[in-house]
Amino acid sequence: MAVNLKNLPDISFAPETASETETRILTAYEQIARVTLQPGDPVRLFLETLAYETIIQNGVTNLAGRQNLLAYASGGHLDHLGALMGVERIPAQPSRCVLTFAIGQPLDFALPIPAGTRVATQDGKIAFATARMASIEPGQTEASVAAFAVTTGAEANGLVAGQLCQLVDPLPYIISARNSSLSMAGSDVESDDRLRERIRLAPESFTVAGSVGEYEARTLAVSQDIEEVAVYSPEPGVVDVRFTLVGGELPDAAMIALVKDALSSETVRPLTDMVLAGAPDVVSYDIRGAWYLRRQDAAMLATVAAAVEKALAEFVLWQRVKPGRDINPSRLISVIEQAGGKRVHLESPAFTPLTGIEVAREGDIDFVFGGLEDD
Repeated sequence: MAVNLKNLPDISFAPETASETETRILTAYEQIARVTLQPGDPVRLFLETLAYETIIQNGVTNLAGRQNLLAYASGGHLDHLGALMGVERIPAQPSRCVLTFAIGQPLDFALPIPAGTRVATQDGKIAFATARMASIEPGQTEASVAAFAVTTGAEANGLVAGQLCQLVDPLPYIISARNSSLSMAGSDVESDDRLRERIRLAPESFTVAGSVGEYEARTLAVSQDIEEVAVYSPEPGVVDVRFTLVGGELPDAAMIALVKDALSSETVRPLTDMVLAGAPDVVSYDIRGAWYLRRQDAAMLATVAAAVEKALAEFVLWQRVKPGRDINPSRLISVIEQAGGKRVHLESPAFTPLTGIEVAREGDIDFVFGGLEDD
């Protein structure tokens, strides 16, 4: 089982503070020389300079020592720790979408759309290129094909249908080209925190016994867009892997296919396991209720209201990210009170336990300020 890094004690290789270092050096000299160094004494000034240099060296020593430990390593040091476990940082990935090309009227021959045909936004700052060759068949007026952003990173995510509308590479007969799906799944270089978690889970992937940790580790390694993984076994020999993306978004068919491929190799799973992968089943809930403020805090209403709104958004995100996380109104009440609310009256949701293949999704939200109350 992978060790939880949060349970490990803090460690330091050069724990002395600046004041401790300076005091130790001055005291040692005074004891040896049998003198008392007054402020401004040239010898004292020299020793304080020496203490300053020692403090810097202590900081370097402490940093160097910590960079050899998984809990503290960052950047290239973390990459090298990952290499020892066979884990590499996931590079930036391009966003993807579906491009649809249209002609004015049907033709009596197939109109090819070459691979690499680019379509950009109105301002030309973001462009996508078709991933493969496609064609508008005889008698048809349009064709759709998968496309990837020409640059990697998350910048090209979130383009709604029609925002890609400028055909960069002119094609005969084509009168329009646009994205017919939301652009998504682009990502920047994997962060240190996520890479650190995958390195921590790496030993689980060494087994071929089909442990929960193994399936989690290999699923997370598919894409850094995958945020949470739940592994569930409804019956012996069946492994059901459900996962969500960053922000609690549900994976599309392409991402599910990538995960299935990663988990289906005979070197990954036991021969007797039937591995399923997919998006969690959605369990919807509504938020209806009111929060109240102490009358003595009336002057802070605007500030507290903003904090309550933020706490509500954080609860919704917390609830939707992890498969199998119970719908828990007690947590909502707690975060609202921490934000400054006096009390909370909730009509819904009710506590609802979820299985490992289910995930909560917010529906209607009607959560209002109920008024001022005395203590």
